Amino acid sequence: MPRRSNWLLILGLALCPCAAPAQTATLSLDAAMTRALAANRSLAAARLSAPVAVAGIDVARERLNPEVTYEAARETPHQAISASFPIELGGKRQRRIDLANSSVAATTAAIDRAVVELRDRVRRAYFALVGANRRVALADDLRGLAVRARDAAQERFAAGDAPRLELLQVELALVETDNEASATRGEARAAATELNVLLAQPLDTPLTPADGLDAGGLPSFDSAVELAAHSNADLLVLDRQIAEQSARRDLARSLRSPDLTAGAAYTYDAEPEFSRGFRASIGITVPLFTKHLAGVVVEDAELARLMAQRSAAAAELTGTVAAALARATSAKEQLTRSATESLPRATEVERMAQDSYSSGQSGLVTLLQAVQFTRDVRRRNLEAGIEYQRALADLERAIGAPLP
Repeated sequence: MPRRSNWLLILGLALCPCAAPAQTATLSLDAAMTRALAANRSLAAARLSAPVAVAGIDVARERLNPEVTYEAARETPHQAISASFPIELGGKRQRRIDLANSSVAATTAAIDRAVVELRDRVRRAYFALVGANRRVALADDLRGLAVRARDAAQERFAAGDAPRLELLQVELALVETDNEASATRGEARAAATELNVLLAQPLDTPLTPADGLDAGGLPSFDSAVELAAHSNADLLVLDRQIAEQSARRDLARSLRSPDLTAGAAYTYDAEPEFSRGFRASIGITVPLFTKHLAGVVVEDAELARLMAQRSAAAAELTGTVAAALARATSAKEQLTRSATESLPRATEVERMAQDSYSSGQSGLVTLLQAVQFTRDVRRRNLEAGIEYQRALADLERAIGAPLP
């Protein structure tokens, strides 16, 4: 009976849905971008700056408070209650509101730049994982080739057709291949972890990228430059900062206008002359010590600096786009040529060398040379794909908008 219960327990655990292994779903680049933009913690923190900037508008709309004063004196009138009302001239309040609105626009541009930077990080992390998985697959293929070479060397050694030195060399190559495969798997796990961090997922969430290293197209140079001129995040941030600094300059200029203070007082307890009375006053700030000239000079200098920085960034942008597009075009051509010409020939050379060594028609040196040649061809193909994606990431970062 106990044995039967054990079998029932095992069968129940096997059929229980919670005991089933987790399924690894494929993840496209677009899905990764959507997930990151919705859940990334750093971007969520950056977006919290928008309500702060909006609240600054209400602060700028506030008006100065009046001042109420009570006076008691020995001379007549003995008591008085007065109120003074500050009156800002030169449009100071409106200049503060304009500055607050400009700060909101600058904050929004900074958030948009954070979005562009996050997209860039996700793209690089995504294709770093794709490249790492490709390296794992390449290492596994090379290990399979090393195992077949070891088996063939053992057969030839057992038959007396090859010395033990050849068997030891092949076994050493297999060990090195195992080490390389282990290292590539560690790199793949690290790449998956980095992508999971950006996606705000558990670090051990399994990821299977759906896109290959050849994914993505290239725009023309003219369209890329035109799109970058209107979408580059750094230029947009500088434009908003220039508008904000212009508002600061205008506010500094408005401070040069003197302010008025209007006052009124109710006096009483002045018998026998009178029982109650009134008086009015008006005052103006005399710009004797503080004329706010230095503040205007400071804001003008900062505005000039931002405009020069914007001009330099715009001049460099075309070169950045051109360089990224040239690298991407070259890598794309190399990747296409490698996939259509080099890889098929390398695979054929590898197969022929394996068959030739197994049949005793060639020696170990020829086989090892063929293996090394095949490895180099595959690695160059892999590096071309990685370089292509890096160039696309640089191009998208320079443009500031998703590539078509």
